[in-house]
Amino acid sequence: MGLILYFLRHGETTASQTGGYCGGLYPELTPSGLLMAKDFADRHASLPWVAILSSPLGRAVATAKPLCEATGIRMQIKDGLKEIAFGQWEGKTPEEVTIKFHDDYIRWLTDPGWNAPTGGKKGIEVARRSSLVLEEIENAYPAGNILIVSHKATIRIMLCSLLGIDIGRFRDRIDIPVGAVSVVEMAAHGPRIHVLGDRSYLRESLRGRAVL
Repeated sequence: MGLILYFLRHGETTASQTGGYCGGLYPELTPSGLLMAKDFADRHASLPWVAILSSPLGRAVATAKPLCEATGIRMQIKDGLKEIAFGQWEGKTPEEVTIKFHDDYIRWLTDPGWNAPTGGKKGIEVARRSSLVLEEIENAYPAGNILIVSHKATIRIMLCSLLGIDIGRFRDRIDIPVGAVSVVEMAAHGPRIHVLGDRSYLRESLRGRAVL
């Protein structure tokens, strides 16, 4: 078996329920979000994991924790897996942002790779820092299953980087619902995606929860 990367978006939070921009904010997992983390661990604990890495933000750490407890693997915290910084848009809905920061918002929608939210970070900056984490993983682990727990924009950006998709299209080409897992094999001829945005591991009552 080669190197297999599992990209898991954290479970549901109050921000994912409302659709507000949430990069550096600290919403906790909702009760449903905690169950999402448990369901992932219950379904996947039997896999031969070699490492579990998480963003330092609490919602990601709480999502990774059940699998760490089930497998006995120590969680590795990586700043490069943090969510994109939304600057002055933090906590605001798209409707609020388009009124208060209209021109910046249009530029960002057109190309979020090279245009930042007002006071925030460009997608390409997230690509650079997250790529260092991926490079570190490849250097440290030639084979095995790796869990990477991160955030909506950051996971989409990492997948674009791996699959050769323009970073500026990360919002248009890939969707990552809350609690979803995507699986990429680091194959001989480059990264190959096996699973994208899957939530089938969740109990039925959670699959219809907010996916923003």
